[in-house]
Amino acid sequence: MIGINRLKGQGSPSTLFAAFLYFDFSFMVWTILAPLATEITDSLANYGFLMTSSETATLLSVPILVGSLLRVVLGFLVGKIGAKKSALGAQVIVILTLFYVTSFGEHISYEELLFVGVGLGFAGASFAVALPQAGQWYPPRLQGVVLGIAGIGNIGVVLGFLFAPKIAEIWGWKSVFFVVAILSLLIFVMYVLMAKDAPKEVYVPRPKNLSDYIRLLKDRDTWWFNLFYAVSFGAFVGFAMYMKVYLMAMYSNEMALFGSEILGEENIHVVAGYFAAFCIMAGALLRPVGGAVADRVGGIKSLYIYFSSVTLLIFINAFIGLSFWFAIFVMFLIMANLGMANGALFQLVPQRFSKDIGIMTGLIGAAGALGGVGILVVLGASTMMFGDYTIGFLFIAANALIAMAGLSLVKTRWRTTWGAKSGGII
Repeated sequence: MIGINRLKGQGSPSTLFAAFLYFDFSFMVWTILAPLATEITDSLANYGFLMTSSETATLLSVPILVGSLLRVVLGFLVGKIGAKKSALGAQVIVILTLFYVTSFGEHISYEELLFVGVGLGFAGASFAVALPQAGQWYPPRLQGVVLGIAGIGNIGVVLGFLFAPKIAEIWGWKSVFFVVAILSLLIFVMYVLMAKDAPKEVYVPRPKNLSDYIRLLKDRDTWWFNLFYAVSFGAFVGFAMYMKVYLMAMYSNEMALFGSEILGEENIHVVAGYFAAFCIMAGALLRPVGGAVADRVGGIKSLYIYFSSVTLLIFINAFIGLSFWFAIFVMFLIMANLGMANGALFQLVPQRFSKDIGIMTGLIGAAGALGGVGILVVLGASTMMFGDYTIGFLFIAANALIAMAGLSLVKTRWRTTWGAKSGGII
């Protein structure tokens, strides 16, 4: 993997691995409703509740919204009590939520699922713990690749799409929560044994207060970073959450044919999960590549490349009649560029906010998750109001164009002020 050899003899490999593992599994839990969305819709329909596309988007957005708010809270706690204690507390709540689902009988209501989404939000807040915990151990020149590796935990959503629909086919969709709950206990134990907070000689934590949030929110760079991550991660997580619903709506016939003739799999929900996982995998696996490339050529230049690529690909998807396989390829490239943009952005964050990385990771992570909520809402509304997803895709493209305009406004100031003395390439 690009840049990984540069980490030899540096920092804490066990903590970096624990942070990756914690974030990886938490991301899967955070987004577990997405690969089960169509199964849940069918289950509720059997009991007389017919979910609209807007209600589906709302259900999928609840854990994203809650996770975005909790990222700020956990980012605050990282500065107060340390990353490890913050992570352990959040994991306990998530485990209890998963077992809560398994306690239901045959029927669970839409309102109860919304409540479950709130508990799953604690898994999404892991971002504000795992990244600063890993980054605290390493110097500025390695932040891109380090936070890229920790952030590759996005691969968790791929695992969810690969395995959750198949488990649901065999034992029912609620059984997925039981399996995930057991695995969560295992991850909890491994994290306890492997993760360590950075010692004071490496990282000196300063108690964080409400005044620190106010001070950072008054800094215009905070809002620029929030904007850029709301665009990159927001599009990634929003589209990832809606991917299976989108594929089922647009390409169900093609996937059914492929599943029956090539895979020997007749369950369309499972086949859709495989294709969704394939597309999302690109963004998850290539996030550290984006960070490593940014370490070498600069985060700003990298973001220009990734945002412009996303814009072009989305216009192709929105306005050119694509065959099924070409559409899958285009979506794969869209997710790849979004993932690399996420890695590139977090090459810049610790260089600008090294003393406030815990709070800033929470604030920026919250903005990214809120961006995902916006994407989900627009995608759901687009199909309800216009019958297709064109408006939703154009919304993502417009955001990418705005982000590029923002980069043009700040790049000279950044390179001549904090970037000149940060110790890394911006």
